[in-house]
Amino acid sequence: MSNAPVHVILGASGGIGSALAKELRGSGAELVLAARDPARLESIAAEVGGEAVPTDALDSTQVDALFTRAIARHGRVDGLAVCVGSILLKPLHLTTDDEFRRTIDQNLIPAFYATRAAVRVMQERGGSIVLFASAASEAGLANHEAIGAAKAAVVGLARSTAATYAAKRIRVNALAPGLVRTAMSARITGSAAALAASTAMHPLGRIGEAEDVARMAAFLLDPRNSWITGSVFGVDGGLAALRVRG
Repeated sequence: MSNAPVHVILGASGGIGSALAKELRGSGAELVLAARDPARLESIAAEVGGEAVPTDALDSTQVDALFTRAIARHGRVDGLAVCVGSILLKPLHLTTDDEFRRTIDQNLIPAFYATRAAVRVMQERGGSIVLFASAASEAGLANHEAIGAAKAAVVGLARSTAATYAAKRIRVNALAPGLVRTAMSARITGSAAALAASTAMHPLGRIGEAEDVARMAAFLLDPRNSWITGSVFGVDGGLAALRVRG
């Protein structure tokens, strides 16, 4: 077995997940790539040389099997990134029960299942887990009630897990991106008016690219940065923290 770090990326076929796979492969890591769509997953796996494991992140049995397979093949798991999620921009009074449940399911449940599976296999050697929150979990943004609630729960999961397993040298951090140009955000970025409004909200004057977020995730997964845990990092062009005058 290789001495290279072994990282599991859940949601590897998405914009940020695939950008992270490319970033990590450049560092020589062994990659176990998981997503629901086999065709898209195989494509990115072929591009970066990783192992494709089709996985439904909402099925805990499949998520557990993903880690069992990673251990069987590589002997260990050093890092996990959960790049699964969704976007719902809607005021609370117009959000249906189904939309709320779906938002929780797509953002919190995969993070919980994958983090639980990861800590089970990382307790001997330690490791790093990166979860994805949102600028909406760090600042009050209009029409983000459901997604803000779901992502705030991810922050709570990250911090509590970091506390519980710190003595096992398992680090858990979360990223809180602003708007990032991916297929998931295409309904926003594909509208000139919506894109202009979103760009204006970000103090650095642009929305994010998948690589912006992937580089920070790779930094947190890197064992050289092993004195960081329980933190939430805004990779958001200043959206959550800054208020600037035009």
